[in-house]
Amino acid sequence: MAPARTPVIPDHPRLLPSALLGDAGLRGDHPRRSARDWVIDVIAFLVALGGGIAIFVSTPDRESQSPALLIADLVLGVALCLALWWRRRWPVHLAVVSIPLMAFSAMAQIALAIVFFTVAVHRRALIVAIIGGISFPMAALYSVVRPDPSLPLVGALLLQLLFVAVLAGWGMLVRARRQLVVSLRERAERAEAEQHLRIEQARHLERTRIAREMHDVLAHRISLVSLHAGALEFRSDATPEEVARSAAVIRESAHQALQDLREILGVLRAEVADADVELPQPTLADVARLLEESREAGMKVSGGVAIDDEATVPASIGRTAYRVVQEGLTNAGKHAPGATVTVSVSGAPGAGLSVDVRNPWPVGVAAASAIPGAGHGLTGLAERTAIAGGRLYYGRTPEGDFRLTAWLPWPGPTREPGTA
Repeated sequence: MAPARTPVIPDHPRLLPSALLGDAGLRGDHPRRSARDWVIDVIAFLVALGGGIAIFVSTPDRESQSPALLIADLVLGVALCLALWWRRRWPVHLAVVSIPLMAFSAMAQIALAIVFFTVAVHRRALIVAIIGGISFPMAALYSVVRPDPSLPLVGALLLQLLFVAVLAGWGMLVRARRQLVVSLRERAERAEAEQHLRIEQARHLERTRIAREMHDVLAHRISLVSLHAGALEFRSDATPEEVARSAAVIRESAHQALQDLREILGVLRAEVADADVELPQPTLADVARLLEESREAGMKVSGGVAIDDEATVPASIGRTAYRVVQEGLTNAGKHAPGATVTVSVSGAPGAGLSVDVRNPWPVGVAAASAIPGAGHGLTGLAERTAIAGGRLYYGRTPEGDFRLTAWLPWPGPTREPGTA
């Protein structure tokens, strides 16, 4: 994931997100004022107008100035107060046009301060520095043209410089705070999007796992049904008891396959709200039942599980071993019907668990009625074994058998400190 970057607030207010414009939205190309914006604009206009009138009336040299200058001061100052309504859309333009008023207009002083503050809020530091650098000489010229008798020129210049610096710092602080708000909002949205992505990935992985379970379970069930049906087809000399027993196995296997399919499809359709509920998973103790079912279906199965206490095998390792045996029996029933399948499951804590399933390589070409297969069982089994930390091998041996073998890690017992 790429590192988070500090968002750059666009220079044009029409490009600003709604978080930076209060509650204002966008209507076409122009920002729409919210109730909060209207209140702030009205207050800014009244403060600029009232403060400008107060400064204009209290100016010491007002009586010594020419009437034309006073009228220009008053008219231009009121016009700038009215222009504050558009300060968000064109802050730099308004600041550049109004900068000359700093040299002589008392009426425009508060409005000029509001315009410069708006520039500091909505523009980059370089633009703020340029506007401030142009504004200070004009403000100094005002102190020269219209001096204050109660304040020396140097003090007036320092006061003007301090005032410009405070306005610039305050506006840039507001801008930085808004940048922080935008950054936090973007991070929250990014984190929420990543969380949704993780949830979707978890759902996909779970559905993939269920699909593999469906392949393993149903392929074995249906192979048993096919084997019994084939036995009934070719054994014309079977007694009624054998026919009834095979029919019962077919019915039970079909019923179990249908039940497994119904449960799996129910899980696929269910919402993730009950994600903790999972289907019962087989363990190593179920391998004996699996072998017995295969024998009842007519397969020739020898061997078994050579482990004293199957309960000591970790559940995940035992489940993977069960799937290896199940896949080996299913493939043998598909591709080598009638062959003897040898199953061996052995191991010990610390040495690992070994699973070996082998059967003679089929002679000739498989019959047309052979059980169809998708060919993905061994691929999925190899992935399952690798996830469990083990190894899987399959293929033809020099003796002419097909062998499916897996080694799975089985952690040894933890020793007490100080013991040998």
